[in-house]
Amino acid sequence: MPQEHYFTTQPRVASHPLTVRLELPDRGIDLVTDRGVFAHGRIDRGTELLLRGVPPPPSMGDLLDLGCGYGPIAITVALRAPAARVWAVDVNQRALDLCARNARAAGAANVVTVPPDQVPDGVHFNALYSNPPVRLGKEPLHDVLRAWLGRLAGDGAAFLVVQRHLGSDSLVQWLEQHGHATTRLRSKWGYRVLEARPALGSDHDGDHVLE
Repeated sequence: MPQEHYFTTQPRVASHPLTVRLELPDRGIDLVTDRGVFAHGRIDRGTELLLRGVPPPPSMGDLLDLGCGYGPIAITVALRAPAARVWAVDVNQRALDLCARNARAAGAANVVTVPPDQVPDGVHFNALYSNPPVRLGKEPLHDVLRAWLGRLAGDGAAFLVVQRHLGSDSLVQWLEQHGHATTRLRSKWGYRVLEARPALGSDHDGDHVLE
């Protein structure tokens, strides 16, 4: 499947649903995947590493899964924080439909699946989670991240997973340059899990990364 398909609003590739099992230390979830949606027929290793490597989510407030795909991140976060509202955002309508279906099946009633333009402007996020679509290209990816990182609450954090050979280190530099103090939480399987927070004292003073 060409990578472009999961960036489109309405994938043209024929549907072929497959069910996969996400196994984490705290739970297991069955998830329906489909062609035209990221990680068809599998659990992406970066997604799994992110879910194994991040701290417990805020117990309340608004949380964001940016580029939710079929929903493994949004649903896991929602089950870990049942009193929070988890926004599952994607441009791909097939992905949104799958995520909503999987959330219902998992009992994650606090997941809200919407395209980006349907998240109200007044909503700010206590945490953002993403396995971002780096194959969009560097500048389009930066535009997407800039828009959504700007909607973090004052004490909010973004948790991102990126393959090293697809630019995790350059993304760290970009985050630091744009005022987000960035920590590498985990490195495994060629991926890095990053935590980015607004740097104290300045919008553009981040200058280091903690290993």
